[in-house]
Amino acid sequence: MFQSIGIPGLILILIIALVIFGPSKLPEIGKAFGNSLKEFKNATKDIASDDNASDKKENPTSSKN
Repeated sequence: MFQSIGIPGLILILIIALVIFGPSKLPEIGKAFGNSLKEFKNATKDIASDDNASDKKENPTSSKN
């Protein structure tokens, strides 16, 4: 996703964010973004595990031969 941006692009984005938000707000914004990303990943894992559990309930496989 970020492969096409490159180092100069990332530096430019960070400089613009620093100018807009200021040096005191950037750590708070980063922490909020990290927490949001963590919650999103946990919710995605929960949905995937719920789907797997419901699939196993609907189609139980038995190894009796």
